[in-house]
Amino acid sequence: MPELFSLERGDTPLVVSIPHVGAWIPPSLRHLYTDEALAVADTNWHLDRLCAFVREPGATLIGARVSRYVIGTGRPTMKAAIRVRRRRACTARKRSAANPSTGLCAPDAAERAARVAQWWQPYHDALAAELARLRERHANVLLWEAHSIASVLPRLFDDKLPDLNLGTQDGRTCAGAVRRAAVDAMQASPFTSVANGRFKGGYITRNYGAPERGIHAVQLEMCQSTYMNERAPFDYAVERAEAMQPTLARMVGAALDAVRALAPTSALS
Repeated sequence: MPELFSLERGDTPLVVSIPHVGAWIPPSLRHLYTDEALAVADTNWHLDRLCAFVREPGATLIGARVSRYVIGTGRPTMKAAIRVRRRRACTARKRSAANPSTGLCAPDAAERAARVAQWWQPYHDALAAELARLRERHANVLLWEAHSIASVLPRLFDDKLPDLNLGTQDGRTCAGAVRRAAVDAMQASPFTSVANGRFKGGYITRNYGAPERGIHAVQLEMCQSTYMNERAPFDYAVERAEAMQPTLARMVGAALDAVRALAPTSALS
C-alpha cells in the first residue's frame, strides 16, 4: 500500500494542499467499481508536478495519494464524498449489460466510518499539524488549496469554465489584502479568470481559513486544459504547463507577500 499522502515540509509561511491529486484505489475495493470508474478521470492530475515551483521558496506541500473515488479528502465528510463518487460508478454500472446491480452503490455506516478513519482523517491531521507548526513560527500563514477540473463539463456547466477560478468564500477565508494580491496577479495574466464565481472555495478552504487566527486560505480551481490533456491517458502538456507556471508563481508569491505584510494576530487556538 502506498503512503496515504505525500508531505514535504518547509519553513516559509506557506502550505500548498492538493487533496484530489491521488489516483490509487486499494485492491480490496477495486471490484466495487466499473472500468469507467477505475479510470479515475475525475482526478486533479499532475498538480503536484505543476506546483513543484513552491519548493524553491520553502513551502510545505501536501497531497493525497488515495483517489477521491475512494474518499473525497477535500470534502467535509466521507458520506458526502462516497455518495457522489460511487453514484457515478453505479450509473456507469447500470449502463453496462454485464452487471446492472445497484447493490454496491451504498456503503454502509461501518464502511463509511472505516474510510474516514483510514484515509480521510490522517490527511486532515497532517494538514492541521503543519498549519499549527508554521503558525507558531510566523505571525500569519497562507494555505493555498490547489484544484483542477475539466474545462468543459456539460453535466454541471453550460459553457467553458474560465482558466483560473479563485475562491475565498467572498473574502471570508483570508484578509482583504491577500485576496486582492492574488486577484490582481491573476487578472494581470493572459488567462481568463474569475474570483468567487462558481468556485468560492471548498471544505478545506472554509474549514481552515481563519484570518482572525492568522490562517489565510485561498483556493484555485484551474482548467486542466491549461497544463495537460483532458482526455485519457491525461498526459502532462509540458509547453502549456511551462506557460502557466509563471502566472501561478506570481499569484502565490503575491498572496504570500501580502500575508507576510499583515500585522500579527492572536495565538492559534
